[in-house]
Amino acid sequence: MSQSVKKCIIIDDEPAAHYVLANYISQNPLLELVFQGYNGVEALEYLENNTIDLMFLDIDMPEISGIEMLQKLDKPPRTILTTAYSEFALESYEYGVLDYLLKPIYHPRFLKAIDRFFELEGAVQQPQEEEEVSGSIYVKVDSDTIPIELNSILYAQSYGNYVKIITQKRNYLATITTNDMEKMLPSSQFMRSHKSYIIALDKVDEVMKDHVVIKKNPVPIGITYRRELAEKLKHLIKN
Repeated sequence: MSQSVKKCIIIDDEPAAHYVLANYISQNPLLELVFQGYNGVEALEYLENNTIDLMFLDIDMPEISGIEMLQKLDKPPRTILTTAYSEFALESYEYGVLDYLLKPIYHPRFLKAIDRFFELEGAVQQPQEEEEVSGSIYVKVDSDTIPIELNSILYAQSYGNYVKIITQKRNYLATITTNDMEKMLPSSQFMRSHKSYIIALDKVDEVMKDHVVIKKNPVPIGITYRRELAEKLKHLIKN
């Protein structure tokens, strides 16, 4: 049975959030982005004259907050909140919010929220190729949120609350932790080789006892990761 495309909107005062969410939405053939607004007033005006299926709504916005906007709607659409502040989570669920995404929003977490939406809609999504290496991750570098293609990543190294991402073209110092970056990456293509390093498995050129070599760069292997790493690499490394 064919499935209807669901119309969705983004309401957020941050252009970077629009950029990330619009990209994620464009990757799902069952979602159509029909409107983007930057404050609650714009959203209320649009919803007066249009019917939508799903709203991505920021909480902290000028003029009218996301919570205040939900209070003004008699029948709000299914809503996924997007915010940098977790303290609003409990209050938001009083208004029928179906999920709550903390910024920066990672693609795997976005997919879980979308799965929940389609479950409530009674539709079955086509399987998501979450483990494929195509696509990009979005990270904050300086004051900008930028995309980095997964295919370009060689490895990443922890620097406290920052991660140095080494790609085929250049390096980036991103404002993110190693744990959070690991969650963003498909586990079939990336894994920890060490508590401070994440490697792209298909970029490994050589495996030594205590390190791997990627583009002539040695990357350490931690004892706790050695066995799993060897299993994943054994069918990828060309002799």
